[in-house]
Amino acid sequence: MKAADMHCDTILEIYEKRQAGEACGILKNGLHIDLEKLKKGDYLLQNFAVFVHMKHMAERNQPLPEYAFMMIDTFFSEMRKYPELVGIARSYQDIEENWKNGRISALLTMEEGGICEGKAEYLRIFYELGVRMFTFTWNFPNELAWPNRLEQEGAPAAYFVPETEQGLTEKGFEFLEEMERLGMIADVSHLGDKGILDVIAHARRPFVASHSNARAVCRHSRNLTDEMIRGIAEKGGVIGINFYPDFLRNQEEQGSPMKVSVTDIARHIRHMIKTGGIECVGLGSDFDGITSSFEMKDASDLPILEESLRKNGFTEEEIEKIFYRNVLRVYKEIL
Repeated sequence: MKAADMHCDTILEIYEKRQAGEACGILKNGLHIDLEKLKKGDYLLQNFAVFVHMKHMAERNQPLPEYAFMMIDTFFSEMRKYPELVGIARSYQDIEENWKNGRISALLTMEEGGICEGKAEYLRIFYELGVRMFTFTWNFPNELAWPNRLEQEGAPAAYFVPETEQGLTEKGFEFLEEMERLGMIADVSHLGDKGILDVIAHARRPFVASHSNARAVCRHSRNLTDEMIRGIAEKGGVIGINFYPDFLRNQEEQGSPMKVSVTDIARHIRHMIKTGGIECVGLGSDFDGITSSFEMKDASDLPILEESLRKNGFTEEEIEKIFYRNVLRVYKEIL
């Protein structure tokens, strides 16, 4: 079964390992994702995020855009080594062409809108460099919006609480409008509840939550309420199911050894379909940004999820939509 995954942090991992003096590349590595694993998992498209940790950059006194440029350089230099296996995608036509020629499509995204420092000029420059999906926030407030917040500094994930008062800033609304004008996909993962509802209310085109699950199934605030799921679906958007255990099952229910499994992914998908319809669900693994992937040790094991969905009563048409058709529908409209 072909697959399109809307989020991974592999480029960051490759870049950081190289900075630490380790040999690491995109063809074959010890991470969740490399080209050999994607091929084995039958991927047709993988989004690769440029992620910048604002607090760490401040501690290093390193400019955010500079760090992003170095990660983008890593993305291009690695992908261009293997043109027979992977093609960089900037448009839906590129995705179709790569698929026709047996290549995986690699699409560049940005996780942490603070990289742009509130400057729309930077957003346009990143678009010219190939960025086609953009999150407003990560886990820190920035010039664009507020994320879902920690109740106290250093508290475990169970203490995340929704941000229901602060949403998009004036600059955030400006960025949303500019993304829609450019043909860049807005991504509301990590955005606070109020911010997500702001995007639902003001977006004129489909948008995504690239790696988020259902809060009714697991109450972590990074997951989406039913109101949000319906809102994204009504706008024609897609939600990428995240494979992170803490977003799949409440911590007190995980047990030791951990009981989280691919059947938990199926539970989230089933709830999203019930709430927003089959058209709103896709994949957003968060591979190489998560600490555990239970039965699926890496991208090569994605067929385990396919088989689990089949055993849980999903039809072949439904699995196709979840695995890639819903994502491609949005990409075709926006890119």
